[in-house]
Amino acid sequence: MTESDSTPREQVMFEGVHGVGLAADRWEPDDPQGTVLLLHGGGQTRHSWARTAGRLAALGWRAITLDARGHGDSAWSPTGVYTLDDMVGDLLRAVEAIDEPPVVIGASMGGRTALVAEGEHPGTVAGLALVDIAPRLDPAGQDRVRAFMRGAPDGFSSLEEVAEAVRSYNPRRRSTAGLDGLKKNVRLSEDGRWYWHWDPDFLSFTADPANTSAERMIRAARHITAPTLLVRGRRSDMVTAEAAAELLGLIPTARLVEVPAGHMIAGDDNDVFTREVHDLLKLAADRRSDRFPR
Repeated sequence: MTESDSTPREQVMFEGVHGVGLAADRWEPDDPQGTVLLLHGGGQTRHSWARTAGRLAALGWRAITLDARGHGDSAWSPTGVYTLDDMVGDLLRAVEAIDEPPVVIGASMGGRTALVAEGEHPGTVAGLALVDIAPRLDPAGQDRVRAFMRGAPDGFSSLEEVAEAVRSYNPRRRSTAGLDGLKKNVRLSEDGRWYWHWDPDFLSFTADPANTSAERMIRAARHITAPTLLVRGRRSDMVTAEAAAELLGLIPTARLVEVPAGHMIAGDDNDVFTREVHDLLKLAADRRSDRFPR
């Protein structure tokens, strides 16, 4: 399964709640089977899903990767406050603009957003892939992520420093051929230093218990009937086997797939991940065909 260079990609914009502009990339194959919307994790950008999106487009799916508010090329919150309610609202606005329920693939924060959106607004998605996210997360893993995100408040002097920070956080991750790819996840400031490509005020998101409430996720999960796939990294320090089992008990339509990766599954094991979600996409396509026969 390889990325198709023939599938056109264009940058598009969505409007989130409170008028926040949301940047996205869209791959548009001929006669798409449906739409896949890919949501990244906190501190990432839409580019973390680029390879997966290209491969899904090669399989005949319209693929859209979306920068969350405060991340990548999307606008920052005008108030400096980031809430799960706003993230959910942004997703609902994007789905409304797409004009059909997409299959949503969400990693970590993106998965939390998608789960709550579908559970509280049934029919938002045609299918749901939750990538290393569950209502109850391991506190030690959460602390490690927070420490990494807070680890360079004064930025980096070079891309080599950025690469070293990434390697220190995730030493198992396959290295890339060069440093240019990192430019999609950092921004060069006027002071000549490189900073992560997200609003520093976003760090308050995980500090607010309302944004990470297990109880809210559990309530939402109980209302989900869409085909659901939970993808857990076997080396994940965020989602334990017990937490995954709890989620499967809450969503009758869910099944679990474990892949040999850590929390950052899309980057750690992209090929395996793409193969595993294909069955979910085919199921969603079959359901779509039943509802909208040609």
